[in-house]
Amino acid sequence: MIDDPFARREVWFLTGSQGLYGEDTLRQVADQSQRVAAMVDAAADVPVRVVWQPVLTSSTAIREVIGRANETPSCVGVIAWMHTFSPAKMWIAGLDALRRPLLHLHTQADAALPWATIDMDFMNLNQAAHGDREFGYALTRLRVPRTTVAGHVSDPSVAARIGSWARAATGVAEARSLRLARFGDNMRDVAVTEGDKVEAELRVGVSVSTWGVNDLVSVVDGVADSAVDALVDEYLDSFELADDVKPGGDRHENVRYQARLEAGLRSFLTDGGQRAFTTNFEDLGGLRQLPGLAVQRLMADGYGFGGEGDWKTSALLRILKVVGAGRPGGTSFMEDYTYHLGPGTPKILGAHMLEVCPSIAGERPRIEVHPLSIGDRADPARLVFNAATGRGVVVGWADLGDRFRWVANDIDLVPPDEPLPRLPVARAVWTPRPDFSTATEGWLTAGGPHHTVLSTAVTADEIGILADHLGIELVHIDADTTRRGLAKELRWSAAYHRLAQGI
Repeated sequence: MIDDPFARREVWFLTGSQGLYGEDTLRQVADQSQRVAAMVDAAADVPVRVVWQPVLTSSTAIREVIGRANETPSCVGVIAWMHTFSPAKMWIAGLDALRRPLLHLHTQADAALPWATIDMDFMNLNQAAHGDREFGYALTRLRVPRTTVAGHVSDPSVAARIGSWARAATGVAEARSLRLARFGDNMRDVAVTEGDKVEAELRVGVSVSTWGVNDLVSVVDGVADSAVDALVDEYLDSFELADDVKPGGDRHENVRYQARLEAGLRSFLTDGGQRAFTTNFEDLGGLRQLPGLAVQRLMADGYGFGGEGDWKTSALLRILKVVGAGRPGGTSFMEDYTYHLGPGTPKILGAHMLEVCPSIAGERPRIEVHPLSIGDRADPARLVFNAATGRGVVVGWADLGDRFRWVANDIDLVPPDEPLPRLPVARAVWTPRPDFSTATEGWLTAGGPHHTVLSTAVTADEIGILADHLGIELVHIDADTTRRGLAKELRWSAAYHRLAQGI
């Protein structure tokens, strides 16, 4: 990765109580809440630090700690647990001011009850079942977006859900600070890659700026030959190479130019603090090739990318790269290209002109050079491979005019039915859930785009948490989706968003 997205990131652990039962009880609350926070912090599935905060027993203290959480860059979210009964009116001002993702943890200090020794002192101390219901009511009353997790923190499934939330919260933080460079504009006459960049910065936080392609060209042309040599050595170590692209081969210079593009793009983006970018084959200026291998390498390092000026997909890719960092699998720019409709199970063949991330590869990628019929430039080098098999999700970002919508579909990546010896690009083959016709009709009805992000490292649950906290509508097509049910969901969702915005 270009960075460790979880380094120096933390979530704050807030514990609610009150002074009704005296100082001895509050000392026990503090001891037990520190123990619970430490268990969450030690869980392997939780990728960020969990920082315990002193027990909160007043509106003033709650408002103060939430204000600090809002203003502390390292804090990406807060976990709240009502250890005893914490009258929720004291939380109103703080919750109203909260600007960080919230996880409501409904747990208790010990998993098992000591049945033989339970007395009223025990009952008064261990009141999470009581206090968290009061807190949950306040959250609902105030319409606070949150994720609720119930169970003891020693349960691996509970720790995994907390970890998923922490990953999504880090993705929200990434979105809030993301800067994206567009080299040129959108592909001409394409509708779905357009979008409201002002609304994106207001709602999501991503800042999208356009640069002239020749601003990049001047950097690319200035890359030292030694930097190109170093990257080519990396390519030789990391990938298979077709004979004609090896050193001394007829097309080796095509590979060296992609190395020059990679070094130039990396330098440009690093200097500008940008972690996502777009290109457009219709606007290449003085570039001698459309970036292919260069883009694939940058995506593998964690950069967001969108083809044809698609800044929404580029931003989404970077955010999901952060969420899935360090997990098995990968996350890539993708496009639904063509279908296999029989014999056998219908399948979707996804690819793009050049730019599919090798993090999803199921084999060692191979560098090849082939003609590209669009772009009017020299033949670009690219990585060719089949995607690894397994469960995944594809998600696309559409601007509906009055709101943003993400459309997600659970999928199963499968091998191609036969070898693809003449297809000179990286590709993925999948079967959508619940089935081809339901999923595809649902995607089209929901207005889902043709550019997507495909991930085998991020779950649909995490995408849902992201959407909730970013205020984006999510349409999730999964194994339980039916045509009738989805049609009703889309109608009700449209009515809700219209009412929520005011008529």
